[in-house]
Amino acid sequence: MNIQIFGTKKCQDTRKAERFFKERRIQYHFRDLSEKGISPGELENISRSIPTEELLDREGKQFKKRNLGYMVFNTEEELLSDPLLFKTPVVRNGKHATIGYTPEVWLEWIKEG
Repeated sequence: MNIQIFGTKKCQDTRKAERFFKERRIQYHFRDLSEKGISPGELENISRSIPTEELLDREGKQFKKRNLGYMVFNTEEELLSDPLLFKTPVVRNGKHATIGYTPEVWLEWIKEG
């Protein structure tokens, strides 16, 4: 298994995701979106399993702060330019990805892997 967790240290669900994998002694790579964003290639891989529109956190502080609710914009460009617009955590395992705290999906990955 090649687990990557994209999120922020302040996000409660991101911390729960990290704890989930730590408790099962599964190694993962954590990427703090407040420090470094997602590359175009990574976004492309994630968007194969999750539509780009679903990755955008329309309820989040950053979305409201930038007044994106009143604009027409390219979702992919906005996510690449401002990683704090992502719903977190985004957990990726190879070609599979999830948004939010979804332990039932992660348990399936563990069984398969």
